[in-house]
Amino acid sequence: MNVWSIVFLIGAAQAALLALALWRRPVNAPANRVLAVWIAVIGFDLAVKALYFRDSSIDLIKLFRFVGMFPFLYGSAFYLYVRTLTRGRAPGLRDGVHLVGFIAALVVNAPWFMMDRTQTQAFLADLAAGGYWPGTPWLDIFLFSYSLSYVVAGLVRVRRYRRELLQRRSDADRMSLHWIDAMALSQIVIWCIAVAQWQFRIPWIDYPLIYGAVVAWVFVVGYLSLSQVAVAAQPPQVEDNAPAEATPAADDPRFAAVEARLTGLMERERLYSEPALTIGQLAKRSGYPEYLVSAVINRRFAGNFWDYINRQRIEAARACLADGGDTRTILDIAYACGFTSKSTFNAAFKRQLAVTPSAYRQARSQASSMADTGA
Repeated sequence: MNVWSIVFLIGAAQAALLALALWRRPVNAPANRVLAVWIAVIGFDLAVKALYFRDSSIDLIKLFRFVGMFPFLYGSAFYLYVRTLTRGRAPGLRDGVHLVGFIAALVVNAPWFMMDRTQTQAFLADLAAGGYWPGTPWLDIFLFSYSLSYVVAGLVRVRRYRRELLQRRSDADRMSLHWIDAMALSQIVIWCIAVAQWQFRIPWIDYPLIYGAVVAWVFVVGYLSLSQVAVAAQPPQVEDNAPAEATPAADDPRFAAVEARLTGLMERERLYSEPALTIGQLAKRSGYPEYLVSAVINRRFAGNFWDYINRQRIEAARACLADGGDTRTILDIAYACGFTSKSTFNAAFKRQLAVTPSAYRQARSQASSMADTGA
């Protein structure tokens, strides 16, 4: 058996197992199901490649050409996966528009797929003599630009998500989708190999190598996707928007009691120090409905839930940094106040106080020293 056939079969088996595991994984379920379908399609592609490289018979050539159109799906599948992951909603019927590239490729090749056996043999003979597949080279140019545009669009969405998440979550680094960067970079490497093979005809860069890289990509995706954390979909105030019919009036008599309860939870129980705190958990601890807690935060504390919690965390950190007797490191203080990384803490602190934590601590230390000297 051809060595590449073995490699492709291993990749196909890995893809099948990974697709099953992702489909059943409860974390980020809608996105993982999109990824599962995508990986299953890749597995089928690799299985056909394995059969074809073992026995390049005319009976397999049309199936081989059909899966050769699958790369038109891969870029859009990446974008749909990223969008579903960041929005938390499964694709709908409107997303059929992302099949346009694949359908266009099938239309271009439709006359070839309808050839009978004799016509197919004649075409393959012409191909062996230096002929071209239907649509070449424009179809290849369209494929590269079409798929890479989807990869870039996915990365832009990830960047926007990270920026919004950083403003609202103390544990943003845990959900910053770093594995998406690795997935995108791997795809770009594969496309670069394909372009090199197409343009320069380097002897050791050939068609099997491209799909050998796809096999490696499947293993990378398997490792990264199965170790991903739960992603907070749609950062902008999703949890803070109560249904219109549940929104209390501005003069709701319960507001004062809820405000006092929230203040007590923050001052006495330091509830803000829990990194993954959500408005649902806060409402449960307060004993009041979530919509009422959300309304009080918006109207009495002038901001949404994440603004409110981050203000509590930064105020606690500020007090610690201003205390000359607190010898803990800035990172230790950040962790104690509910943040999970120094970078996230620095960004939130500077956004609220217009100074970095280290500069603030240094300024307070100098002010304290001058006061002591003056005394």
